[in-house]
Amino acid sequence: MDVAGRLLPQLREAVEEDLAGRGLTHERVLACVARLLDLGFFRVGGRAYRRDHAAYGLTTLLREHAECTRGEVCFNCPAKSGQRQTRALVDPESYAAVRALLRRRDRRPRLFVYWRSRSRHDVHAEEVNAYLRDKAGTDITAKDFRTWHATVLAAFALAVSEDVAPSSPARRRRAETRAVREVSGYLGNTPALCRASYINRRVVELFEDGVTIRPTLDRLGKDTAFGHPATQGAVETAVLDLLTG
Repeated sequence: MDVAGRLLPQLREAVEEDLAGRGLTHERVLACVARLLDLGFFRVGGRAYRRDHAAYGLTTLLREHAECTRGEVCFNCPAKSGQRQTRALVDPESYAAVRALLRRRDRRPRLFVYWRSRSRHDVHAEEVNAYLRDKAGTDITAKDFRTWHATVLAAFALAVSEDVAPSSPARRRRAETRAVREVSGYLGNTPALCRASYINRRVVELFEDGVTIRPTLDRLGKDTAFGHPATQGAVETAVLDLLTG
């Protein structure tokens, strides 16, 4: 689950380079999707996901689900279990790309559409995963973003918990339950699924031994840009060190 964490610096650099391009090219639009996966904890989506859950992932979003106002990219769409997913991000590069996608002159309902061979094409999840593998130079998928961010969020929640006394199993369990619930709120999954499929179990095991990223918290967010999650940067390094130490 820490594969994405190790590769993110290289991957983010490649995405930033493609996102700085002009026009709605294949590379720029896929870079925009990758950037939003990294910033917004989105599911990548797909036709089957939309059919089975009556919900939207990033690649199946419609133009009506996005809005660009005052430098902020806002998303609002149906999610699983009859809920709605809302995200508001401040990221100038993504903002410019999404605004161009919203202003394009074709009538295609999908938000993420690119221009190639004199025609427009909808972005599909398979293309996003192929793009990520190409830029990372190894096997990585959109889900790896969610597993990595879930692990970082859980590590942070456990580190700031007041119930860090290893001598109290009941307090540890309550802290773990709260941390998993917080992560599930960000990801839009059930706590049970987050615990089983997204959060690296090693983070919880170390917490039970009294080991967390607490010493890193005073540096949290100092090397991240405004609008980007405070769970990027120094805290990611701390979580990687925690998992590999």
